[in-house]
Amino acid sequence: MLAEILQDTLTDGIKLLPFLFFTYLIMEYIEHKTSHRTRHMMQRSGRFGPILGGLFGVVPQCGFSAAASNLYAGRVITLGTLLAVFLSTSDEMLPVFLSRQVPFSRIFNILAFKVAIGIVVGLTTDILMKKWKKTKGEELRIGQVCQHQHCHCWEKKIWRSALSHTLEIFLFILGITFFLNLLIGFAGEENLSGFIRGRAVLGPLFAGLVGLIPNCASSVILAELYLEGILGAGSMLAGLLAGSGVGLLVLYRVNDGLWENLKITMILYVAGVVSGILTELSGFVF
Repeated sequence: MLAEILQDTLTDGIKLLPFLFFTYLIMEYIEHKTSHRTRHMMQRSGRFGPILGGLFGVVPQCGFSAAASNLYAGRVITLGTLLAVFLSTSDEMLPVFLSRQVPFSRIFNILAFKVAIGIVVGLTTDILMKKWKKTKGEELRIGQVCQHQHCHCWEKKIWRSALSHTLEIFLFILGITFFLNLLIGFAGEENLSGFIRGRAVLGPLFAGLVGLIPNCASSVILAELYLEGILGAGSMLAGLLAGSGVGLLVLYRVNDGLWENLKITMILYVAGVVSGILTELSGFVF
C-alpha cells in the first residue's frame, strides 16, 4: 500500500511541474515589473487604501504582504489597508489551483470573494478606528519575504527565481500529498470528509488555525484538502482569509507592540472563520 501511495504521489506531482514553473514565471515577471509602481500607489492611496490593498493583495507577488507589514509599521498605510492586503492575499493557492487545472471561473470566484471580504473588513476597520492620517515611518524593506526564504529573488534572473520557487513548492506538494494520501488510505476519504464537512463550525475553526501558520505550506495544505474534497468551500476560505503568507511573521518582527500584533492576528482569524461559517451554512459552492 505504501509503495502504491508513493508511486501515485510521484506520478501526480511530476505532472504538475510544467504548470508550476509556467505559473511562477508569470508571477516573477509581475513582481519585477510592477511591484515598485504598486507600492507607490499604496503609499498615496489615503482613505481608499483598503480598496487598493484588497485589489493589489490578490496579485501573487513574492513580497507584497511583507511590504504591507513594513508600510504599516511605518504608519504609511492604515490598519484597514493592511488587513485588506492580508485577507485578499492568496499566497500559494493560485499556483496549486492552476497546476491542478481548476476551472478559471472557480478560481476567479474564490479570489473575488477574498478581495470583497478584504475590502469590507478594511474599510470598516478604518471607519471605526478613524485612522485617516498617515505618518512617515521607517525605511521600507520590500524584499523581506525572499530574504526570509533565503531565495535572494532580486539577485536572480526571472527564470532562476521561478525555478527556485517551483522546486520549493513542488517538494511541499509532494510531502503534503503523500501525507494526505496516507491519511485518506487509512482513515477513508468519506470518513475524513464527513468529519469536517459535516460540521459547519468545526471545519472553519480548524482551517483558520492552519491559515495562521506563517508559511506558504499552509495555503498549499488548504488548497490540497479542498481539491481532495476533505474541506468544504467555507472551510477553505476561512483558512485562506486568515492566512497572509509570511506577512504576519514580518509584522511581528517590524511592528512595535506585541498586543497590537496579537489583535491584528485575532481580527484575521475571526474574519476568516466567520466568513467560512456563513459560507458553509449557506451551502454556497464555487
